Amino acid sequence: MQAVKMYTTAVCPYCVRAKQILKSKGVESIEEVRIDVDPVQRQAMMELTGRRTVPQIFIGQTHVGGCDDLVALDGQGGLLPLLNAAT
Repeated sequence: MQAVKMYTTAVCPYCVRAKQILKSKGVESIEEVRIDVDPVQRQAMMELTGRRTVPQIFIGQTHVGGCDDLVALDGQGGLLPLLNAAT
């Protein structure tokens, strides 16, 4: 299974929802980067994604986007193949 990295903050309902979705698909470990406590990581996230909002989700090297993007990807049947892609 691909590694999952998620930029998050402490009180973000969309982050919680995204984690629930990923766990329901068999993701056991999510590398969380807390941008609310690390301004350097916030800047890095904005440079990587061009976005200011959380969550920002990466599956392997693929930037999925935010929670709505994750839900849309799952709805199109693309989440599991991405998670299970060969590394």
